[in-house]
Amino acid sequence: MSEGNQAPAIGIDLGTTYSCVAVWRNDRVEIIPNDQGNRITPSCVSFKESERLVGDAAMNVAASNPVNTVFDAKRLIGRRFSDPLVQTDVMLWSFKVVAGHDDKPMIVINYMDEEKQFSAEEISSMILAKMKEIAEAYLGCTVKDAVITVPAYFSDSQRRATKDAGTISGFNVLRIMVEPTAAAVAYGLDKMFSSERNVLIFDLGGGTFDVSLLTMADGTIKVKSIAGDTHLGGEDFDNRMVNYFLEELKRKHKKDISNKSRALRRLKTACERAKRNLSFMAHTTIDIDGLYNGIDFESKISRAKFEELNMDLFEKCVELVEKCLKDAEMDKTSIQDVVLVGGSTRIPKVQQLLQDFFDGKELCKNIHPDEAIACGAAVQAANLSGQGNHKIKGLISHDVTPLSLGVGLIAGEMSVVVPRNTNFPTKKQKEVFTARDNQTSISSYVYEGERATISGNTLLSKLWLSGIPRSPRGVQKVGVCFNIDADGILSVSSEHESTGKKSSVTIRNVDPMRPKEEITRMLEEAERHKSEDERHKNRFVVRNSLENYIYGTRDTISTKRSASELSSPDTKRIKDEIKNAIQWLDENNFAEADVLVNKRKELETSWNPFITKGSS
Repeated sequence: MSEGNQAPAIGIDLGTTYSCVAVWRNDRVEIIPNDQGNRITPSCVSFKESERLVGDAAMNVAASNPVNTVFDAKRLIGRRFSDPLVQTDVMLWSFKVVAGHDDKPMIVINYMDEEKQFSAEEISSMILAKMKEIAEAYLGCTVKDAVITVPAYFSDSQRRATKDAGTISGFNVLRIMVEPTAAAVAYGLDKMFSSERNVLIFDLGGGTFDVSLLTMADGTIKVKSIAGDTHLGGEDFDNRMVNYFLEELKRKHKKDISNKSRALRRLKTACERAKRNLSFMAHTTIDIDGLYNGIDFESKISRAKFEELNMDLFEKCVELVEKCLKDAEMDKTSIQDVVLVGGSTRIPKVQQLLQDFFDGKELCKNIHPDEAIACGAAVQAANLSGQGNHKIKGLISHDVTPLSLGVGLIAGEMSVVVPRNTNFPTKKQKEVFTARDNQTSISSYVYEGERATISGNTLLSKLWLSGIPRSPRGVQKVGVCFNIDADGILSVSSEHESTGKKSSVTIRNVDPMRPKEEITRMLEEAERHKSEDERHKNRFVVRNSLENYIYGTRDTISTKRSASELSSPDTKRIKDEIKNAIQWLDENNFAEADVLVNKRKELETSWNPFITKGSS
């Protein structure tokens, strides 16, 4: 391969079931075919006795080598083994997954005559390395730079894990780009809208679902809101059929093959094929010779039955569209274009439900659902590497954060620094003050989530800043800065204003003691507990008011009294009461609002006559 000329940067759609690679060349996007001539490559890795197969070759031996053939690795990336969604998937996979260090899911296979464990990032890196090899064979040069896409609803740890996979595979990852935005770039490539246009990207792939509401005008793409589920897609539709036929096998043949890896893999492959057939046929047949113990399994399934098995999942997609519109405070009548992306949007019922929701509006099907994301990533790669032409250099995209980010306060409050649906890259700062007298250090706990209390959110990391001069409460100030880069990856730093002392952390992963919750579930919980969160917010306001009153009274007595007043019995009494009130605050961090209100009334009754007398 030639190293002389600058190799073009490529765009990779790293999908759950299939991956695609593209390049901007000769003033247009080219989808790069693999060594089989296919424009998409299975996201599959198979380990044989002395070789490792990736892509089509791995898929071809999946039925005969099920326990050592890994697929759906993207569903594990950045997750914990104890995640209920992981536990559900494990039941339907032919390969083995166990809990590794810090509850990290590890894939167990037999390779080179020994048992080995691989992380999801390592498996993903093998798929990315295959895409690199495909691109290099097509372009005739070594490729280093790439833009890799992720679902919009990937959390910080999942984005990092994907970037790590790219690095492991030998790429210089120019950018982690969210899939709906990449699709929007592909959609807007030949459309320069002069006036602002509202576009909804409906991206339903093999393993994930994203819906993004964007505005497009003069080459600028701005994300207004996102919704979705990182565990909803074609694989789930397949699994519903698998479970349906497993029950049929039990009824007809009194056989349970749920733990028979080879038979299960063959059934799953047949179900995926049947799903595709049902997109253009009313009925199809599952026909597997010698499925298990000499049983030839044959059964029919109708499109109507397939829709019945999956209707709740289809309806969930539409509910998330509605949520996305609500978050953007936009009515469905203001959407000009509804763009379909992802192979699962070929399902007729999905299209019908979506079209019904938009009152019969024609859906945009003029971009290739399997290739659009790689196409947008290739455009972004060309722009970032300086290889794009005037046509695409003006295309600018602004993504948003899927969840709010903030710090925990002493009373258990989540103080939001970066609200959900904030465009990034961004840098936002919050000032925090010492909460106690003579405090010499401040710890800042970083949280992700939508609940008012820290207990309902996910702890990401902790910063510790020491060496703060001893002072009364509230005097020393520390600035906490949240910096989200263009990949959507978070770094947090804190700096003491007067001394210049600093502390920083690049978030690497969620705390191992707290399993990573599904973002969709967190948002649903936030909605469900809205009234409870309002109660907590009111408690924080009342508590803050009480704190200010107690410490304000202390400061008034200390600074505005004469020597004779400071030595009076009343002053001594109130000083003792202030000390007791501060101790009461420390011991009652989670007191309810009515208790705090009554406490303030009690103190005001005792203190206000004296304060008023002193100021007259």
